[in-house]
Amino acid sequence: MQFMVIERFRDQDAKSVYSRLKNDGRSIPDDLSYEGSWVQADLDRCFQLVECDDIGLLQEWVAKWSDLIEFEIVPVLDSEGTMDAIDPLLE
Repeated sequence: MQFMVIERFRDQDAKSVYSRLKNDGRSIPDDLSYEGSWVQADLDRCFQLVECDDIGLLQEWVAKWSDLIEFEIVPVLDSEGTMDAIDPLLE
């Protein structure tokens, strides 16, 4: 399953987040697939697409960063998957 992870840097402190990232890496569990990330221009939020079948792995990753980041996690489906899901409902 894919998730859009929306991160807000606590106290708008992107420097601390990127310092840890540079020194320690993403700290992603082995079976959690990191697909990519996009950072808002004002450094307020980061949007990351990840994939995993075990929600516990996502929780493990979030727990490692929760001192620096507030998380919103949204299960997502790509456009093709959404079309397949709703196609039977279309007239």
